[in-house]
Amino acid sequence: MSSGGGSGANGPDERGDGGPESGANEFDFATPATDQSFENALAKARDGVRLTVDDATELLATGTASSGIDPVRKEAVLEAADRRRREEVGDEVTFVANLNNNVTTACNTGCLFCNFKDSAHAFEADSDVEHAGFTKPPAESCAVVEDALDMGVYEVCSVSGLHPAFALNEEHHEVLAAHDDPASEVNYKPPETYATDPGTYVEQMEAMSVGGVHLHSMTPEEAYHASRGTDWEYEAVYHELAAAGLDSAPGTAAEILVDEVRDVICPGKIRTGDWVAAMEGAVAAGLDVTSTMMYGHVETVAHRAQHLKVIRDLQDRTGGITEFVPLSFIHQNTPLYRQGVVDSGPSRAEDELVVAVARLFLDNVDHVQASWVKSGDAHGLKLLNCGADDFMGTILSEEITSRAGGEYGEYRSFEDYVEMITAIGRTPVERSTDYRTHRRIDPDDGPHGPRLGPRADGTPLLSNRRAGGGAAGTPPADADD
Repeated sequence: MSSGGGSGANGPDERGDGGPESGANEFDFATPATDQSFENALAKARDGVRLTVDDATELLATGTASSGIDPVRKEAVLEAADRRRREEVGDEVTFVANLNNNVTTACNTGCLFCNFKDSAHAFEADSDVEHAGFTKPPAESCAVVEDALDMGVYEVCSVSGLHPAFALNEEHHEVLAAHDDPASEVNYKPPETYATDPGTYVEQMEAMSVGGVHLHSMTPEEAYHASRGTDWEYEAVYHELAAAGLDSAPGTAAEILVDEVRDVICPGKIRTGDWVAAMEGAVAAGLDVTSTMMYGHVETVAHRAQHLKVIRDLQDRTGGITEFVPLSFIHQNTPLYRQGVVDSGPSRAEDELVVAVARLFLDNVDHVQASWVKSGDAHGLKLLNCGADDFMGTILSEEITSRAGGEYGEYRSFEDYVEMITAIGRTPVERSTDYRTHRRIDPDDGPHGPRLGPRADGTPLLSNRRAGGGAAGTPPADADD
């Protein structure tokens, strides 16, 4: 039996950026140990045999029998994953013209990995607490989307804090207000308590679903918030949101889908079972969903492997997952870092192995994303040679990672994408959110801009048709709040 391995890292490796030191047993997590060997796991991966959790654990650790990531073994895993990527999806690298419009930072959940939220109390009308947060009423959300459509954007992603005044609809307001102590029992205060009314979830969906845009919103955590205090099924909640304009649901709020990890980093958040149930409800309501994993904090490689199994099992049952998105933990401004629970995020070697093993393990999910927001351009491009085939989107505004300490900007133009993707010998492809529509881009036929959007005509996103904006890494002036 192999044993050893580590936590968010596996002990010292060839990292030059200082990944987290092995410390998982501080939380009574079992040291990763399997009945498999790295060599057998790698052979199965190369042969296309469906991998087990033990196989994935060995590959993520480059062998649990010794600490640290072995650079030679790591390259073997990356090679196998890159070969699988070529066989399954070819040499295209896709991206989307999108905008983030997060409605509010008000939240009382208290996740220790997050610096996006502001205490909801600070938003109350009689509060004198200073904060840098925001709440956008539906009319403002609509204006942001309309402006983005004029630029050629065709996807709007909205992921927001759990504002206590947020309710699914007016009926939900009545249900929540009927509790004896709504604030403590169901995290609810009426909209008039706050300086700005966020509207209902249905109103926000209607506001952002304009002009033929694809609305990607309502995480499992938000769906839980939109049904709190009721016996409403997730499928019914997502049906109502879809009727209001929701097109697909992001599988964020996943973090690590192992409850002993969630008990440490987000004890106030939904459990793994609820996350899965919400995703099943979204698919049952006719929506595509994505899947994510936020790694590199306190979890072990075994937890990462178990998380991948949850995703694969969900896809076996539903077939609704369009992509897997690994999210490297950005630590600098988070409570986990400030309280001394972690001293860094994952190493670059860990990033590469997570992407590679995701490609090898998730044999039923076609697309794996690399993130320039989390990793920067150069490392993001490296991840495209580790099994990833998608490179995110233009974003235009990225508040969550930047507030946590992200350093790689909030915007990428089509010109940036074409230059970067062709530099590694791959083909740049503009895609729709659901991956069902593609447009291969000729690098020599510039200037480059989106063409798949309802108002897109190929004009570069930051053009004279609007004021503001700037170079890559600088978002348009009015795309953020």
